[in-house]
Amino acid sequence: MKNSAKVKALINELEALQQNLHGKDFLLTWENSVDNLKAVMLVAEILQLLHLEKKPWRIFDYGLAISIFRDNSTRTRFSFASAVNGLGLALSELDEVKSQIAHGETVRETANMISFLTEVIGIRDDMYPGEGHTYMVEVADAVTEGFQNGVLAQRPSLVNLQCDLDHPTQSLSDLLKLKDYFGGWENLKGKKIAMSWAYSPSYGKPLSVPQGVINLMTRFGMDVVLAHPEGYDLLPETLETASGFARASGGSFSLTHSMEEAFHNADIVYPKSWAPMAVMQERTRLLRGGDKQGLKDLEQHCLAENARHIDWECDEARMQLTKNGNALYEHCLPADISEVSCKRGEVAKSVFERYRLHTYQEAGYKPFVIASMIFNSKVPNAAAKLKSFF
Repeated sequence: MKNSAKVKALINELEALQQNLHGKDFLLTWENSVDNLKAVMLVAEILQLLHLEKKPWRIFDYGLAISIFRDNSTRTRFSFASAVNGLGLALSELDEVKSQIAHGETVRETANMISFLTEVIGIRDDMYPGEGHTYMVEVADAVTEGFQNGVLAQRPSLVNLQCDLDHPTQSLSDLLKLKDYFGGWENLKGKKIAMSWAYSPSYGKPLSVPQGVINLMTRFGMDVVLAHPEGYDLLPETLETASGFARASGGSFSLTHSMEEAFHNADIVYPKSWAPMAVMQERTRLLRGGDKQGLKDLEQHCLAENARHIDWECDEARMQLTKNGNALYEHCLPADISEVSCKRGEVAKSVFERYRLHTYQEAGYKPFVIASMIFNSKVPNAAAKLKSFF
């Protein structure tokens, strides 16, 4: 195998970790130890190397993977499909409109009915504060009950494909790109990353990406700066955990209302739009009440508020403020690209084009991160199983 030496080194590193992912769901990065996070990323890197050499890494002979997408998706949807296919599972998507959920079937009932031969359930539920993660926990409890009482022959593992709190498959893909770009996790200590709000001609984008980024990068000793206009706050508890992680790792976490200050001497920039926490909470209230006019009024108010900060764009002038004017640009995609996907957006066309292939590589880790989460959950000794593949 061309990359056998690299794979062997990664497996050796995996064997040295004190991780406990077997039999576990993956819902939030901050519920996991640094060794657990490293294990997910190491297995993802190994699976990617095996894929590059067209070597299979199937661990199932049969079974289903169920995806539940309560929001639109391109990268995560196809990454989940690719991951479960590579592991040997067939994919079925739960369409809630076509299911008995529309007739009042409960979450606990649905979770068991879709799980008879199911090995993994991937869920995206990211739009409503206080609901997405709660829903995932309810599904997890339901399949645990079904398994413990003999209804299910196996307990499906749950993977968070994005919730209201976190987007772990994305942030771990972001971190793997940084590991590759800077040559290892040890080289990330002291690197400054600007997680910045950026203007978008739309509203209602979830908080989970910035919350996930600040709570993951602080685990690895990075200097994380969160930037946004006043009023575009994240959930307070995610700021508290990020601060705690920074103290524990020897990094730092700070907040500014200046995009320029965040970009100054930054090694990495991550300009991404999101809706204010208060807006997302009000949106949830209006949706629950079926207040269509209220939703229209809220959208117009938020678009007008966004327009007050139209200058929050990752442009060439701001990139010149970064370290040597050459910070790495990251984004979860799709980016709002000025003069391409919109008249004015998160990032200037010239900046995005310069880093476009980097963002594709960043996204390219996601199928393997998802596959790794499932692999580690289902295989008692991941390192031993990986050795059997080459």
